[in-house]
Amino acid sequence: MNYQDLANQIVHFIGGKENVQKLTHCATRLRFHLKDEQKANTEELEKLSGVLGVVQNAGQYQIIIGNNVQQVYKPIMDICQLQDQVEEKGDTKKMSITMKFVDTLTSIFTPILPAITAAGMIKAILALLTAFQVLDKTTQSYQIMEFIADSAFYFLPILLANSAAKKFGCNAYLAMMIGGVLLHPTFIQMVANAKESGEVISLFQLPIYNATYSSSVIPIILAVWFLSYVEPLADKVSPNAIKFFTKPLITIAIASVVTLMIIGPFGFILSNWIGAGITALNTYCSWLVPMILGATFPLLVMTGTHYGIVPIGINNRLSMGYDTFVYAPNLCSNIAQGGATLAVALKSKNKEIKQLASSSGLTAVCGITEPALYGINLKYKKPLIAACIGGGFGGLFVGLFGVRNYAGGSPGLLTLPSYLGERGFQDLLFACIGAAISFIIAFILSYILYKENVPAPTSTTQDKPATKHEEKNSVLSVYAPVKGQLLPLSDVKDQTFAQEIMGKGVAIIPEEDTFVSPVTGEVKMVFDTKHAIGLLSDQGVEILIHIGLDTVQLGGKHFQTLVKTGDKIKQGTPILKVDRQAIQQEGYDITTPIIITNTKEFHDIISIDKGSIQSSASLLKILR
Repeated sequence: MNYQDLANQIVHFIGGKENVQKLTHCATRLRFHLKDEQKANTEELEKLSGVLGVVQNAGQYQIIIGNNVQQVYKPIMDICQLQDQVEEKGDTKKMSITMKFVDTLTSIFTPILPAITAAGMIKAILALLTAFQVLDKTTQSYQIMEFIADSAFYFLPILLANSAAKKFGCNAYLAMMIGGVLLHPTFIQMVANAKESGEVISLFQLPIYNATYSSSVIPIILAVWFLSYVEPLADKVSPNAIKFFTKPLITIAIASVVTLMIIGPFGFILSNWIGAGITALNTYCSWLVPMILGATFPLLVMTGTHYGIVPIGINNRLSMGYDTFVYAPNLCSNIAQGGATLAVALKSKNKEIKQLASSSGLTAVCGITEPALYGINLKYKKPLIAACIGGGFGGLFVGLFGVRNYAGGSPGLLTLPSYLGERGFQDLLFACIGAAISFIIAFILSYILYKENVPAPTSTTQDKPATKHEEKNSVLSVYAPVKGQLLPLSDVKDQTFAQEIMGKGVAIIPEEDTFVSPVTGEVKMVFDTKHAIGLLSDQGVEILIHIGLDTVQLGGKHFQTLVKTGDKIKQGTPILKVDRQAIQQEGYDITTPIIITNTKEFHDIISIDKGSIQSSASLLKILR
């Protein structure tokens, strides 16, 4: 897939680079903060090949890409000329309190997930190796790998300080310094000595609570939030001549002392209360929350609010040593989604659906569910219902047996070793059973409920009169936009076109510089880089004319558009001029694919793909 082209299309349909205020990404989705969400064309975005879905939630305009999100993220950052940014305090002013809370947690935890995932996977592998006595805990090899994994958890306050600073709009390095204060070896030793002797640590006769903050979550987030208010005040009171020195001095002096005396202890106690509350809930009703979460995790993922649940699991594992609240039911939910999707792959007769369901189903059982959720389950609805039921039953099982997760990671088959811990193989065994229950129930229900869409009969006595967009048994024509040599798409040196990912069509090696409209209709899209143009015929045929391969990198040089988005055009109307010679001299292939992007709406597309063709000669025949 040409990710540069996809990035250009996404930027165009979200209202242009001027409408992008901020962009981040997680494992599968682009998370935009747009200046005006009304300018984004959600309907057109969802049609793009490579886009699995669009979600508007918590002040973010989220575009689900799947596992290749990083390849799309980078070119969009370049197009929009964005860098890592701190967030303006007004960014969330239009949200409800709940949405502000979810958005804050999402923004803080999303950037650190790779480190947490890596650490969890290393711990899971170590647990597996020691359980089967491949590696002994007394060896230096084990100890080194263990502290490599532990580093992400031990220094979690510093990681969180960085992402929290960007969210709250303050200096990231001062925030990380606060994290360093909480983790400094001298402070940790003072706390240990004070606990042993019973003495109170004091700063200028003011007491400091005996608490250690390694692997903590809440204290540092609260501390950085406080720092975000101290820093502007320090800036305001500092004389301009010496502001470079006094601003950070005042900020750190106030924020660090208040954190050690008030904010840190409050966060520490709050974390313990949350842990105690969850312990009590697990003691008296251990099955309830895992069952609910197992059934509803897909719905939480759809809205992005699952990031409000993840920190609870992390806090549980760091404060109690394990989590029974989040990770085990999330495992069941993910496995259930994979099972429901793989059932569609087995039952479907449609080659494209079967391929997408197979790949996204395997990805889901490994822990990443967005491709399955948006590509199959949500689209066809019945598999989503099956996944929710399967995840609920699996969640009920792991809740009843109090299955403990010790290391985290993306919940799926690859992280099953993270259930190896102080109870030996017990938690791993029950986690596997819970996952199997979820998979089997979701698979069977999805296979039963999923029905392949069968095309309606071409004619019946009760058919309604056909509109011009719905004429049955009609043949639609698309004409050549330029004189040149025909080439089948399979011979085009770009896999996006060659594999017909964007749709069926044909390619032309142009012999003229002026391109004309191949249909009568409307200009739906003119790319900012002018290398491609999208049209919609009066009969409902969507056409993409892509002049050259990788020519998006020219940034519009050597291209001249003769129409604009929204223009009404007739077949044969000049729409674009190019300098073919200049493009080729810069090393670009001038081969021009003409693609029917809504191919799935038609019965068949017939093309002549060899020989020469004149401009405005018949190029494609489209059968409804």
